[in-house]
Amino acid sequence: MIFDFLIIGGGIAGASAAYELADHGTVLLLEAEDVTGYHSTGRSAALFTRNFGGPVVRQVNAASEPFFRSPPTGFCDSPLLTPRGSLTVASPGHEDVLDDLLALSEPGEEITLMDPKEASAMVPFLRPERVTRAVFEANVTDIDVATLHLGFINGAKSRGAVVMTKQPVIALLHQLGAWRVTTAKDSFAGAMIINAAGAWADQIGTMAGARNIGLVPKRRTGIIFNAPDGIPCAGLPAVDFAGFDAYIKPDAGRLMASPGDATPMEPHDVWADDMDIAVLVDWIERETRIKIARIQRSWAGLRSFVADEAPVVGFDAEMPGFFWLAGQGGYGIMMAPALAVLAAELCMNEISTPSSLFANKLSPLRLV
Repeated sequence: MIFDFLIIGGGIAGASAAYELADHGTVLLLEAEDVTGYHSTGRSAALFTRNFGGPVVRQVNAASEPFFRSPPTGFCDSPLLTPRGSLTVASPGHEDVLDDLLALSEPGEEITLMDPKEASAMVPFLRPERVTRAVFEANVTDIDVATLHLGFINGAKSRGAVVMTKQPVIALLHQLGAWRVTTAKDSFAGAMIINAAGAWADQIGTMAGARNIGLVPKRRTGIIFNAPDGIPCAGLPAVDFAGFDAYIKPDAGRLMASPGDATPMEPHDVWADDMDIAVLVDWIERETRIKIARIQRSWAGLRSFVADEAPVVGFDAEMPGFFWLAGQGGYGIMMAPALAVLAAELCMNEISTPSSLFANKLSPLRLV
């Protein structure tokens, strides 16, 4: 059997593409790991706001918002978004950093100045003497990543897609108008290849004979720990620290923190670096009132970028039927609904008006 669409990668990009494409033809999704969403998707603590990322990313975020606010009937049993809010605080010498954030404010997505005393009262673990300026974005929400990903996987299956795990791709060959995909176990055929392999997307492109898009996987570290006694986590906003990449946010009754690291590395099953964790803990204890007696959990994931930090969505310039869906960086969860729709429209050569606003800006042809 020759599938109309053969998708490589079962993270949020591949799962959402399978969901959209299954309405247009036969779909096979191949995942290398034991479960789908094992790597970056399963290690994401995602927030949603239209104000994240550069101009193109924000356009895609805006296009994804209706899906998050009102998912299709039967897609999930609980809301995909829950209110969180985002507070960004500046310490002495970093006050001007907030000007760029304030400039992103727009009707419906307001970012407003907050009195530093009010900010410290909102988040009791902050040191008031370290908060000299603050801004607040009320509309930031938590994304239920697990529910979103499962909704795409189950929705794709209900539309007839075939999802197979433990199928690492080891070779691709285009012949007689179709792609032959060889895995460690089997061989499959597809009229189109959707390369949604995350940090491994350039490796898949090389197997196919396509020109690399210059993908750079970068490690991002996270830790989970208990909040200080007497501070309930449920009502706290996410907290960013101007002038630093670190952030702290509530996570299932505890606090999650990241140094915001972006260390380039080869694609692999990445783990948190002990030195990164030690530096982060020291920084948290100096910058806030938190004392971390024990880390409940630590992990790392790979976020993948090309040079302009916008995703890559579209057909390869040279290899027929080879489609890139990669380079989502740290915004892949937020962008998934709109990018999946765009991918399906490009595959069917039917671009809608919303997608036309950013389709050319995401094309791999811009990288040639």
